[in-house]
Amino acid sequence: MEVTFSGACRQCPRLATFLDEVKLANPDYFAKPVPSFGDKNPTLLVVGLAPGLNGANRTGRPFTGDHAGILLYETLHKFGYATRPTSIDVNDGLKLKECRITNAVKCLPPQNKPETLEIKQCNQYLTSEINSLSKGTVLLALGAIAHKAILMALGLKVKDFAFAHGAKHVLPHGLTLYDSYHCSRYNTQTRRLTPEMFQSVFESISDHLKRDT
Repeated sequence: MEVTFSGACRQCPRLATFLDEVKLANPDYFAKPVPSFGDKNPTLLVVGLAPGLNGANRTGRPFTGDHAGILLYETLHKFGYATRPTSIDVNDGLKLKECRITNAVKCLPPQNKPETLEIKQCNQYLTSEINSLSKGTVLLALGAIAHKAILMALGLKVKDFAFAHGAKHVLPHGLTLYDSYHCSRYNTQTRRLTPEMFQSVFESISDHLKRDT
């Protein structure tokens, strides 16, 4: 059954209470469940973890205005998916082409760590989004939690599709899943994820989509 995303969702008490506290302390912050951003019929769906406190939670657009968005949008622009290499504000004119960005959890979690029940509760929205994708669409999981959330949405077992940076998984329903380490500040500053490593995943995705056309 299709589930329509609601920006007024308060089904997770811990997250709803935390957002109330953040909004009180920062009245100009978006501080609500953050909707997906991009093409309605993408060839690439990028799935992150959750909004960042001073990024998407502030601006209301995934990966906009936070450190994780620096590498993501630079790379999306390099490969032709974004009209600009930087994403600072929802009114900056940036548009995505044949790409959409979403998160496994729509609300900012305390310490950037959603609980298992919150991931499961929010999975209804990711399920609906994935079910709307056309056959041949590529999904890119940024991190292990996003990877697991995608499998959960499709009713697949994690043990059958192990997460690994650069891994490719052929899924049922005509979809393909690629994995990458998350482009978080920690991962990029510690060099666990370098721009070259991230671009390599996009090169694989680009080659895959070219072969499918």
